[in-house]
Formats: sequence, C-alpha cells, structure tokens
Amino acid sequence: MHYPTILAINIIFSTVVLLSTGCATYKTISVAKYGSSSPRVYSGTRLNFYAISDNRYALKKFDVAPPEYPILDLPTSFALDTLLLPMTASSVVTEKLGL
Repeated sequence: MHYPTILAINIIFSTVVLLSTGCATYKTISVAKYGSSSPRVYSGTRLNFYAISDNRYALKKFDVAPPEYPILDLPTSFALDTLLLPMTASSVVTEKLGL
C-alpha cells in the first residue's frame, strides 16, 4: 500500500468515528431557547467535560444527553464552539441586556 492510501483510509475512519459519537455542540445549541438557563457559550465542550467527569448535577443544566463517547467528541466540539463563539456570546449578552 502507498502512504497516500493509508492516510486516506485513516482520515475516513477517523471522520466516521467522530461523527458517530454525536456532536455535543450541535445538540446543545439546537435545544437552547431564548430566556432559558441552558448554557450556550462553549456548551458542547462543557457538556463533554461534565460527561467525562460524571458530574450528573451539571449535566442536568443541559436538556440533552451527552454523546456516547465524549472524549472522542471533545476536540471537534471545542473547534465548533470556538467557531460559534461570536454567535453564542452575542446571544447571551443581548439576552442579559434585554434587547
């Protein structure tokens, strides 16, 4: 086998594994409602950390189940949370200001 073929197989396998765990960021952002106390800023990353540490009290703040394999979902959730930070931060600020 050539190295490009092995690399392509590894990339495809890694993508399938990561996508099969469920994206915590998507889950938490999609259920967040205006005026709710559900965390939004870095919500997927926080959900994964709480699931990894088995913090059941903190998990109740989110109205979603954590991914099946939160340790695998953590890097992608962190990246997506970082990309969505301007949106989530502005929604929290406008809500707190009553705009």
